[in-house]
Formats: sequence, C-alpha cells, structure tokens
Amino acid sequence: MNDHSTVPSRNRPAPLAPKADKDTVRRHNLSLVLRAVFDESALSRAGAAARTGLTRAAVSSLADQLIRGGFLTESGKSFSGQAGRPGTMLTPARSGPAGAGVEVNIDYVSVCVVDLAGTDRVRLTEHLDNRGQPAAGVLTRAARITARALDSAADQGLHPVGVELALPGLVSQGSVRQAPNLGWKEVDAEDLFKAALSDLRPDSPASTVTSDNEANLAALAELWFGGTDGRVGHFLYLTGEIGVGGAVVVGGELLRGAHGFAGEIGHTPVDPEGPECRCGSRGCLEQYAGQSALLRAAGIDENAGVPGVIELEHRARADDESALRALDDAGRTLGIALSGAVNLLDPDAVVLGGIYRTLLPWLAPAVERELSSRAVSGLWPPGSGRVRASSLAGDAARGAAARVARGIVADPLAYE
Repeated sequence: MNDHSTVPSRNRPAPLAPKADKDTVRRHNLSLVLRAVFDESALSRAGAAARTGLTRAAVSSLADQLIRGGFLTESGKSFSGQAGRPGTMLTPARSGPAGAGVEVNIDYVSVCVVDLAGTDRVRLTEHLDNRGQPAAGVLTRAARITARALDSAADQGLHPVGVELALPGLVSQGSVRQAPNLGWKEVDAEDLFKAALSDLRPDSPASTVTSDNEANLAALAELWFGGTDGRVGHFLYLTGEIGVGGAVVVGGELLRGAHGFAGEIGHTPVDPEGPECRCGSRGCLEQYAGQSALLRAAGIDENAGVPGVIELEHRARADDESALRALDDAGRTLGIALSGAVNLLDPDAVVLGGIYRTLLPWLAPAVERELSSRAVSGLWPPGSGRVRASSLAGDAARGAAARVARGIVADPLAYE
C-alpha cells in the first residue's frame, strides 16, 4: 500500500512551515524591542517591556545586544513618579547602521542619509539636466554624488547598509520600464547604479541597491515624517515636477496595484484630443499641470526649471494676470483629475508636493471648486482642509533612505 501521508489533498491542508526555534524567536524579539524604541524615540527598559509584552529580564538582555550591535544607545533618566530608582532611556543610535536614498529626477539628483531615528544627517543635491541623457551616464553621476554623501556619513560615524533609488516613471524589479520625461525605456537602473558605485567605492558597506517610483517614496516620507502618521492613513499624494507623479496610501501602506504601477495620475487623460504627451498618449494631466506647462502658460521659459517656478510664484504674489490665470487653469485641471481618483478611492486627504507645495495658495481654490462639485461623497467642500501642502520633510530621497533604515529595524540581526 502506498503512503500518501505527505501528499496534500483536497481534504488535507498543506504542511505548515516548521515551528519557530529559539534563534528565530530571539531574532523576532530583537526587532520587537528595537521597533518599540524606534516608534517612541526614547523608551525605558520597563517601558519597552510594557509595549512589547516581554518580561523585563528578556528586554534587558535584548537591549544589551542591540546596544552592543550599535542599534541603540542608553542615557539620561526616566522618572515614572513611582518609588524606586529612575531608569535610563533607550534611544535609536545616532551612529552606526543607517540608510541612504538617491532621487534621480529630470533636472536634479538628491542624496540623503538618515540614521535609525530617521534624522536627515547628510543631504547633497545637484541640479543637472538629465533629459535625453544616456541612462548609464545619469546613474554614474548619481553614484558620484552618492559616494561623496557616503564619505560625509562616514565622518559622522554612520554606515549606510543599503541605497534605495527613487526614480520617475514605471519602476519594477530593479528596472525602469518607462520614464517618458527622461527618455528611458527598459533601463536596468539598479545594476547600472550599483556597478558605478562599486567602481567608486569597492569597499562600500552600502552594497544593497533597491529602487522604487519617486512619488511612492515621497508619499512614504510624508506618511512617516510629515505629520500624517496615525492621523491620516488614507491619502493621495501628487508631486509636481516636470512630470506629475502620484501615489496612493491606504491604511498606512502604499497601494501598488497588480504590477506595482498604481498612482500614475500624471498620465490620466483629461482631454483625449489634447496635446501629445511623451508617454505616447494625448491630453495627459501633466501636459496641463506639469512644470513646463505651467511656466509656458504664464509666459515664462518652460525650460527655466527651479528659477522659473520661483519667478512664477513672485508674479502670482504680485497679482500678475498671466500667472494667476495659468495657476487657476492648472488647478482646475488638477481638480478634474483628482475628483475621479477621490470618487474611486475615498481618501481622507490630497497632499500636493514638489512645486505644488509652494504654489498651493493659487492652485487650491480651483482644485477645491472642482472637488466640491464632482466628489460624490460631499466631503470635499472648499475650505475643508482636505487639500493640503506636503511638509518640507516629504521628499523622495528621504523616503528612500528611511525605508532602508526601517529595514534595519525590521531585522537588526541581519546587520550585526
């Protein structure tokens, strides 16, 4: 008789994974304690025990290991108001393991290094015209800037364990499937960047390179550092640059879609007969509300970049009719595109970043008028506060660096 006991059947569930052994449990508990301190910024051992449900003896042993590994430091005193000796406070280390993020955009590259507390410790930004440039050359320049940032981090006792790239366009499995404004298609961005960085720093500890869409990472930075965490966990994030990027946060997590491309609102058609877009379609949102379109409509050189946006803001403050009309038209188009997304996804807020953050006072009235008339929920009247500017902390490079740092918190034993 054949033994079929190991073959799953319709009535027999598949075998479960092996039970957790002692080492696996300790690995999990190390992360649990580190996350508790990370979430609170500072926590006593007794407080960590209360937060995690572990015994004080277990927390003390785990905290000692995390201190030896350079993940936590201990200092100061905490006073509980009860009898007994005051306890010392555990805090995330300001040296040791860290994360690095690199945003490669159309007209700049920005590199950020954060420590385990999420503090922005190194920031280098160079304004470069990357349009139409070979991807290998752009990523090599980005690697050079990153190498300088890693040197600055090392001077502060920080050791980034990985680099995350924030890239415009459709990003999947380390490649840029399509980035119309850069002119990239099927670019192995992670491999090209890693090879360039390895040539510059063969001994770099930041050997792991990952990547994601820049709007996704900017939205995470907004979630983690912009004051929305714990209060607004459902929001749409738009970043206005030469292109218009978007991301969707639901329940404090990115909504990625079936293939990882959710949030590409910049290529939502608002007029099927409109101007041709670099993506190959017509009438896309960014052809009306992107940086170049805004500047052109205001009578400013569309290739002026950041100085052009500053000029637009100055003209708007001076009540220049062309500037005000351009911003109102762009706001109206944004509102039309956003109303469809709001009706589909029912977010708590719309957060506008990039150039939209400083231009919001002139964009918001038209955006809110459209949302008020088109959002079926009736929850978007003008002045509701649901359309808001991103915080200064909500940028893609910092979001990328912070995600690397959060990976350390999730499994510190992997980085001892």
